[in-house]
Amino acid sequence: MKIYKVGDSQKAVCEFCKAVKPMTLKLSDVPFSDGNGIVKNVLAGVCDDCGSTGFIPQQSVPMVKKQLDVRRKPLESRVPAHMVDILNLASNSVGAGTDFSATLIKYFIHQLSQDEKSALRLSEYLKSNLATGTSQKRLSLKGRVVFDELNTIKNKAQIYSTTDAIKAVVLKINEDMLINPKPDLIKELRGVAAAFS
Repeated sequence: MKIYKVGDSQKAVCEFCKAVKPMTLKLSDVPFSDGNGIVKNVLAGVCDDCGSTGFIPQQSVPMVKKQLDVRRKPLESRVPAHMVDILNLASNSVGAGTDFSATLIKYFIHQLSQDEKSALRLSEYLKSNLATGTSQKRLSLKGRVVFDELNTIKNKAQIYSTTDAIKAVVLKINEDMLINPKPDLIKELRGVAAAFS
């Protein structure tokens, strides 16, 4: 991947001029194509003739994705209070604070979306006593891929409720981190927690 700097030049197709034009890389505010939002101060190729944005280099894509994530609605779920306690204890077990809980859930969702065998067993957790209780606490997850990965898990496990899927993931965390701790998993999550803090 070529890394561009402010002031570099590149020829590209300008949609407004309808021709290949010289463009200069500048820090610009670039609107989303749907008109809902803007990415501020991102490196972009600006047409030397008309001043419109002609292209966004690959190195600017993470900034665009970050702004897209801000626009996404969080995945909300209500769970029994003891499930939040499980997440806090699991976070504490790897040396992290309670604010690590959302990262912990997303980590497990990602792993489960890649492991069909484990995902298939998730519905078993919903039969346990810990799966019951009045849902008094709110869990909120934000992220670019968490929605898709949770849907993958729901399909594999044949769990139709997002709340039930989140409960099953929390109970899987309880199993793997608190009841029968897996040393390799704990070690890896300690590294994630260290990078997170």
